[in-house]
Amino acid sequence: MIHCYFTFAPNPMKVLLMLEETELDYTPVPIDTRKGEQFAPEFLAINPNAKVPAIVDDGKAVFDSNAILLYLAEKTGQFLPGDAHRHEMLSWLMFIASGIGPFSGQAVHFRHHMKEENVYALNRYDFEANRHWTLIEERLSRQAWMVGDQYSIVDMACWGWARLIPHALGGDEKALWERFPHIQRFISAINSRPAVARIDALKRQHSFKAENDAEARKHMFPQLARLQMT
Repeated sequence: MIHCYFTFAPNPMKVLLMLEETELDYTPVPIDTRKGEQFAPEFLAINPNAKVPAIVDDGKAVFDSNAILLYLAEKTGQFLPGDAHRHEMLSWLMFIASGIGPFSGQAVHFRHHMKEENVYALNRYDFEANRHWTLIEERLSRQAWMVGDQYSIVDMACWGWARLIPHALGGDEKALWERFPHIQRFISAINSRPAVARIDALKRQHSFKAENDAEARKHMFPQLARLQMT
């Protein structure tokens, strides 16, 4: 039995999608990061980096969303592109891990969560996030899926963040989707899959702290404590 430690943030959503697509038996274990549950000793024993998602599969802990996708794909033999496309799979999977996720996440952070104005930081991450998504758009303008001609773990990895492009990039949502029509088509195709409907059902069963209050900021942004010490 797999235990999946999750929230409904972009990275855990990728793993939930893969678990539902493969129809593996799993137990969802919510971790409320705004309450600091990611710092509990029991969870740190699974992921010392104190982030979700993470899974435990018959005693084997795996963390980092893209690593989990690859682990589950190799475990099941599902949603892996053929050998002819393995090089592309690894390249785009790592691009999403090192580019799309971090830069979109930092764009969200500086656009929505920091009260202090930081024009330089927002400009840097907004520029890079836009650049990364433009590369994805160009890719999807030439083919239906990210790698080869079949739906794969690379698409799941991309979908986790793609759904939140308006939140990450800001501005007029209609104008954004006019810039990224192929990404919008891609999201709609995945959203229509039964696995996503099952995730939506899971959402109705679990709720997480929504308030961005002092407790949440302490757990979500522990770096702020350093500023208070100076």
